[in-house]
Parts: sequence; C-alpha cells; structure tokens
Amino acid sequence: MSILDAVKKILMEVGHELTAKELAETLISDGLWQTNGKTPDATIGARIYVDMKRNPQTTPFIKCKRGYFGLKEYAAQKPLQTSTETTKAAQSEEKPSKPIASKSDKGLSFTEAALKVLEVFGKRKPMHYRDITERAIKEGWIVSSGKTPEASLYAQVITEIQRSQKRGNTQRFVQCGKGYIGLTQWEGNSLAFQIEQHNRTVSLELKKRLQAMKPGEFEELISQLLPRMGFVEVELTPLSKDGGIDVRGVMVTNNVIRTKMAVQVKRWKNNVQSPIVQQVRGSLGAHEQGLIITLGDFSKGAIEEASKVDKTPIALMNGDVLVSLLMEYEIGVKRINQSIFELEEMAL
Repeated sequence: MSILDAVKKILMEVGHELTAKELAETLISDGLWQTNGKTPDATIGARIYVDMKRNPQTTPFIKCKRGYFGLKEYAAQKPLQTSTETTKAAQSEEKPSKPIASKSDKGLSFTEAALKVLEVFGKRKPMHYRDITERAIKEGWIVSSGKTPEASLYAQVITEIQRSQKRGNTQRFVQCGKGYIGLTQWEGNSLAFQIEQHNRTVSLELKKRLQAMKPGEFEELISQLLPRMGFVEVELTPLSKDGGIDVRGVMVTNNVIRTKMAVQVKRWKNNVQSPIVQQVRGSLGAHEQGLIITLGDFSKGAIEEASKVDKTPIALMNGDVLVSLLMEYEIGVKRINQSIFELEEMAL
C-alpha cells in the first residue's frame, strides 16, 4: 500500500479532516508507514500537496482549511454531530471536572487525546496509559484501526517527552513510573518546572544572539543546522548571485527519498510577507522545493501563499522552531546533565 493510499484509508475511517501531523502519527502508530525522518508531518503534507497539484481531477484529497486535509467525498456525507448533540449524548456518562469536548475534539492525535483526558478526568493525579486510552476511545477522541492503540499512545507520549527534553522545550507530560502519566502543569515550582524556566531563559538569550549576527554569519549557522536535520550536499550560494536563495541542499528521507531544497534565510524580527514566498518560488530550479527560515514569523498571507494547492509548496520555519532545533542539536548551546537520585526499596 502506498503512503497516499494509506492516508486515504485513514481519512475514510475517521470520516473527517485531519492535520498532516495527525495523519503521520496515525500512519506510524498503525504500522502503515515507517520513517526515520525528523519531520514526518512535513513529508506527508508535501506528498498530499504534490498529488493535488499533479492530479487535480483524480486526486481524492482536498484542503479543507488551513493545515487540514480531507477527502472530496466528504462533501456528499452528512455532517457530524453538533456540539449540542454530543453534549446531550454524554450526559448519561460520568461527569468530568470540565465540559465534555465538542465535535472539534473528535479524532485527536494520540498525544492531544492524552492531554485532554488528563485535563478533564485526571483530577491532578497521574493515570495509567491504558486507562487514558480507554477513556479517550470512549469519548471518541481517538479513532484508530490499530490493534494496540494503548501502546501507540504511550509510545507517542514518551517520544514527545524525549523530544521536549532534547530541545529544552516546555514538557506537557511527565512519566510517573510503571506506565503512569501526569502533566507538568500540576507540578508547580518543581525541579522540572525550574529546569524548563531556565531553558526558556537560555532560548531567549540564544535568539538575541542570533539577531545580533551578521547576515553572512546567520546563513553559515543555518548551513550547519541543515545537515543535522538530514540534509546533504549543503552549499551556500554566492551572496551576489543567489536570486533570493541563500542555501541549497538535498533533504534525504529514509535513505530513499531525495528532495532538492532551496532555502532562503531571513534574520528578521518582523513577519515575512507573501511577496517573499512568491520570490522564493520564482527562484526555484528544476524539481526543487523551497524553505524559508526566519527569526521572526510569517504573516497570514505568507502562510496561505506557501500552501497554495496549485503551486510548488514552500515550507516555513519561524524563529521559535529554529531556536528549538538549534537547542536540540546543541548548536550555540551545550547540554549539561546532572544526576538526580531517588529512594527505592531495599532488600533487608
């Protein structure tokens, strides 16, 4: 089964649109796709965009709203329950500490469903991942055809914890031993909270240093980051002949898929506007895709322009994502590991 066939299968089963991230997580958890790539959601999104562009008449996919993909046949289907109907149907169930979710919470990713269950039913106490999965399925927050959704949920929560630790980002979840999961927001001023606050300060300082760099130095830094992300054949373009492109390289996925990438780097504080996206698209070579990296962010128009179905997709990386990746790969920062001891049972 091809990746696009697997995506279609998932969308048919859930009956509503999903984000590229949710599709990637479901593909991996259900064993329909294996990848070692750093950005599986970007890969899935790009595959769907390319299919829609190349096969506008025969593609089964549509872009429902920003960041969401669905099937053309959805237009002929009956609408999902309204939030009022969902709430009435839930009145016979156990009353949670917060309101039952509306239809927008249907078909969440495993991690988002785990977060929702802990917030609504956790009562500030850790829950076992099997209980979390059971509750999420009961509420309709997880829609999975896999045989072991509880294992998939637990694996994705642990993966998020590890990724957040690598990047020094805020952790949403905390392991509480023997399969139990809690939320870091319950811990107040715990050690984990203090570490997160420290890393937040470091990330802000790192961003200030990046803003103080000269354009050429900043481009050189990006050329160091890209190989860590899976790029090969990375080359800086001549400053006077870049045509809007600063770095070129090849993004390798699973040691099989090779995608030529043209990267424009903007050491800007202000939002990148849509004309810049159009400029990058116009500077692409044959079979190239684009990537814009900025210290600032992107305007709504730029985001819409980058994701136009009938044009070559342009990936966007804002300053927050850039700093997170630099911290994950220890570029401009260094990781300090400390030993933390806990008591355990002793055999006397």
